[in-house]
Amino acid sequence: MREIVLDTETTGFEPGEGDRIVEIGAVELMGHVPTGRTYHQYINPQRSMPEEAFAVHGLGDEFLADKPVFKDIAQAFVDFVGDAKLVIHNAAFDMKFLNAELGWCDRPLLPMDQALDTLAIARRRFPGSPASLDALCRRFGIDNSSRTLHGALLDSEILAEVYLELIGGRQPDFALSATAKTNTGDQQEDDWRAGPRPQELPARVSEEEAAAHTAFVEALGDGAIWKRFN
Repeated sequence: MREIVLDTETTGFEPGEGDRIVEIGAVELMGHVPTGRTYHQYINPQRSMPEEAFAVHGLGDEFLADKPVFKDIAQAFVDFVGDAKLVIHNAAFDMKFLNAELGWCDRPLLPMDQALDTLAIARRRFPGSPASLDALCRRFGIDNSSRTLHGALLDSEILAEVYLELIGGRQPDFALSATAKTNTGDQQEDDWRAGPRPQELPARVSEEEAAAHTAFVEALGDGAIWKRFN
């Protein structure tokens, strides 16, 4: 199963009020394991950066001036994402911005059900507890010391670790399933059955313990449940 852990940085909170995406970062997981493939892009928002947003991510007008606009990177972005599940912290926010940008380019929008919201998962698992990315890092012992400012790729990498903990740890799908081939042919492992031992295991109960148990059962009388199985 392919999943994309994704984060964006923006100029503000509302695309309907002129705010734009300025950075996208994404990490690919395959079967809940990072593959090493990432997507990272800075984007020229074609507007000035508000002071409040700059304080969050540190991406200023001068730095973004020579970066491509969204329509020029849209194809590469949708190619990387494909139809994979999008793992996002507070998914409604990022999906709102991504679909606004795609809409302005006259491109198909991303279905909302393609997104999996880790914020909602965290609130269900730990009701009443802080569920920010930093709070979840503290809960799971994940090092986020390099997160002095928000950054889309760094936050995606951290979120990937948080997500794996939220769904049960590093190997959430691990099970002793019998699907491998045997060494002797194509027979499935789930057809294998253990045969009788060549030699019976010795009893671990001593003669004294067995005698004491027998005496105890006799003392219970004829209605003792143990006697139904003897």
